[in-house]
Amino acid sequence: MARLGWGSAPISAAGSGRPGSTLLSPSPGERNLTAGIASERAGSLARLWSWAKRVNLAYKFAVVLAVAVVASAIGTYSAVLGIPPFGNHATINQLFLLLNLILVLPLCGIIFWRVAQVWAERRRGLAGSRLHIRLVLLFGLVAVIPTIIVAVFSYLLFSFGVQSWFSERVRTALSESLAVAEGYLHEHQNTIRADVGSMAADLERDSQFLIMEPERFGQMVEAQAALRSLTEAVVFDGEGRILARSGLTASLELEAVPEGAIQQANAGNIAVMTSDNDDRVRALVKLPDFGDVYLYVGRFIDPTVIAHMQQTQSAVAQYQKLEGERSQFQYALSILFLVVGLLLLTGAVWAGLTFATRMARPISSLAAAAEQVRGGDLTARVPEGGDDEFGSLSRAFNRMTHQLETQRAELVAANRQLDDRRRFTETVLAGVSAGVIGLDQRGRINLPNRSASLLLATDLDQRVGQELVASVPEMAGLFEEVRRRPERLAQAQIELTRHHRSQTLLVRIAAERVDGEVNGYIVTFDDITELVSAQRKAAWADVARRIAHEIKNPLTPIQLSAERLKRKYAREIANDPETFANCTDTIIRHVGDIGRMVDEFSSFARMPAPLMKEEDLVELVRQAVFLQRTSTPEIRFRVDVPDRVMVYCDARQVGQALVNILKNAAESIQGRDDGAPPGEIVVVVTALPQQIQVSIADNGRGLPIEGRERLTEPYVTTRAKGTGLGLAIVKKIMEDHHGELLLEDREGGGACVRLVFTRSAAAEEVKPAPVRAAHGA
Repeated sequence: MARLGWGSAPISAAGSGRPGSTLLSPSPGERNLTAGIASERAGSLARLWSWAKRVNLAYKFAVVLAVAVVASAIGTYSAVLGIPPFGNHATINQLFLLLNLILVLPLCGIIFWRVAQVWAERRRGLAGSRLHIRLVLLFGLVAVIPTIIVAVFSYLLFSFGVQSWFSERVRTALSESLAVAEGYLHEHQNTIRADVGSMAADLERDSQFLIMEPERFGQMVEAQAALRSLTEAVVFDGEGRILARSGLTASLELEAVPEGAIQQANAGNIAVMTSDNDDRVRALVKLPDFGDVYLYVGRFIDPTVIAHMQQTQSAVAQYQKLEGERSQFQYALSILFLVVGLLLLTGAVWAGLTFATRMARPISSLAAAAEQVRGGDLTARVPEGGDDEFGSLSRAFNRMTHQLETQRAELVAANRQLDDRRRFTETVLAGVSAGVIGLDQRGRINLPNRSASLLLATDLDQRVGQELVASVPEMAGLFEEVRRRPERLAQAQIELTRHHRSQTLLVRIAAERVDGEVNGYIVTFDDITELVSAQRKAAWADVARRIAHEIKNPLTPIQLSAERLKRKYAREIANDPETFANCTDTIIRHVGDIGRMVDEFSSFARMPAPLMKEEDLVELVRQAVFLQRTSTPEIRFRVDVPDRVMVYCDARQVGQALVNILKNAAESIQGRDDGAPPGEIVVVVTALPQQIQVSIADNGRGLPIEGRERLTEPYVTTRAKGTGLGLAIVKKIMEDHHGELLLEDREGGGACVRLVFTRSAAAEEVKPAPVRAAHGA
């Protein structure tokens, strides 16, 4: 045989006729053939396994094996006890021992296989596997513990029984019984020996007469036998002729005298004998005075005593035999008992496993189905068993899951309709500009719309389930009012401040009632801040027109009269002319102030429509900064603007707006406390893709936190001498230019005001230029 190793040459294919052909790898055809065979075998095994599962072959095999185990145990028991037809034969016992071992091995294999299956189910975490293991352990212990206890106690009982059978007391009793029986026989033998001796002496004393008279000899023998209660007696010579006898000697005549007894008698001794069945005792003695003559006598023994003696002898012999074979017998029975016990033990364990499996299977099925139901699969069903409690439970579970499935389908359909209605309602509410909040009976938020969150500056979707009064404390009073009187609509205006921004909301709260019971509340509110502001502006505009009309007319005569008095009478007054001059100057000055105030009222009340044309916003900013720098040289101005930014605007109105803002910034700086840093105003023009911004920032006192939104209303001011019309005019100008006025805080302190122009109102051309800064002296 060729050997392959390192450096070995290729082996030529036998019979190929082509040198160099090798057998290192099979051909594709051989590989396909091998794969086909393997596939066919796998298919055969799969079909066999499927058939075994379909016909429940494992269970049937186990049942047959259990029946065989029971039959083998019964046969073994019968063979040990010697019950027909087996009898007590060692060969049969060995055969049954071998059969029990053969049956125990597959039964143990089935038990181990079932235990391995249960453990594998537990490792995989299958539903009910823990309960299955507990039941297996429980029934296994219930089956094993009693069997082991019975086996141990049976073995101990057997051992103690064997020891008691061969105890010293039993041995002594049997020995004494045999001795008693033998003593009884020996007593009869000694008695008959004495009787035959004395009878022989009596006969020899009269031997000379008796030989001559045979008839007298016979009478003498019969009398001597009767005197000594001998049941039989005979006198015969050496040739066997009977010389005399008693009345009953048939048994002696029929039985031959043993040769040993004759020899013993010839030696001058008395030979004592017993019959084969030990029913009588015989004695033989020689009568030398008669010559070669022998006296042969016999006496019957009580047959009951003889029977007892025979039984005692048989029992003692059997006991001695068993005692000699005790170790071997005990070992054989112990092995046989151990095998039978193991057989019964494995059978009990298998029965416990089977019962535990049958009990755990429906519970496991229910647990698995319940897990499916917990996961949302309401189509889960369990096999319905018989008419026991498990079958009733399985049918109840299937009915329950069917009802749940039906109800869930109905609920899904109803929820789908509710979702459709909810989406429709939310769509409607989302398209409403007013805020709408739905409350439950306890005043908790359950359905807010997007406008409500925007108006309240709070994400109400995150506050669903919270009370309205906790989320919007300003509505607490109105909500308490509608709770006290749910049949009436509660309505009021509230002031709401969020993120330093004040709003005026018109809030309405109505209770939703069904059959007199309150099911919830509906809160609706609108932002009327601009409306209230517009109303105030309209009212103040009307007041401004009346003031301008009623006050401006008498101002001119008053001013002219004061100036005429000063010119005409200033030289004529000799007494205290300075007082006269101060009074007339005061009148003229205050009339001028009142005139300028009336002009502001007139400007606010009669703001002309803007004349829109293309203007350079940068130039307007520079002009306004120049005017303010001239009037307040102590303040530093810094301007950051490009070369040119063109917008469509009214140059006069935009210039007025810039001047008003710069004036407010300068007055804010001048109103600071002593010791403040030098005043500074920064003006920045920024061109963005969608808008143009003009930012004016100062380091003055800044804006108030509360009521900031009302600073743009007429006659709202934080200064003692202000009229409150500056920002109102600026806001009106920006509204006419479709822009915005933004009031913000400056980083580091102060205020920042932004004028925002949208691209739709601007046509700009931006040319980059370095930053220019202008500093006031």
